[in-house]
Amino acid sequence: MNELLLQLAVTAPVLLFSMTCHEVSHGYMAYRLGDPTAKNLKRLSLNPLQHLDRLGTLMLAVTFLFSNGAMLFGWAKPVPVNPGYFKSQQYGMMWVGMAGPAANLVLAALAALVLHILYLYPADVGELLINSIFRIFQLNVILMVFNLIPVPPLDGSRIAGALMPPKTYAKWVQLDRYGMLFVLVLLMVLINTGGLSVILRPIYRVFLPGF
Repeated sequence: MNELLLQLAVTAPVLLFSMTCHEVSHGYMAYRLGDPTAKNLKRLSLNPLQHLDRLGTLMLAVTFLFSNGAMLFGWAKPVPVNPGYFKSQQYGMMWVGMAGPAANLVLAALAALVLHILYLYPADVGELLINSIFRIFQLNVILMVFNLIPVPPLDGSRIAGALMPPKTYAKWVQLDRYGMLFVLVLLMVLINTGGLSVILRPIYRVFLPGF
């Protein structure tokens, strides 16, 4: 149990920071496209407390502990976006949707670069730090891949929505109200079938060929 709590103590801050960067990237892209909503609400901050969702954080701890570290499910407060400010709502939301996974890609690439440097030039930095860096890499790859799945309200649905006729898109975005149910069912299916590992391992090898 002590080892599991230590894993949670390492994993939770990494995940919260990664989700914060993800959400801030959504808000910043929306701001660049003309929507000041997130900026006006002070949600373009990298302070995790600005984006903390109490239930989402509790779920993170509960799912991790009750699955013995096999499952991690939680969320941050979504950054508010008003697509009415965009010249094209569909394409505006597509760029906003892409910004979050792009932030996770950058964080994963930076973590992989640090791991490569430590491999080439070994330093006595401690196993805990190495594990934390690998967690940054691993969790950001998971966040990137999972959010790109085209299921509402995940970011992939915003990208898919840009390819739809306007009438179809109007019905598509209405599915967001069932979002958490979709996401939870999808996550359970991917974990129980091993589908998530099948998707992730080739991506891991691109960044870390020896994985």
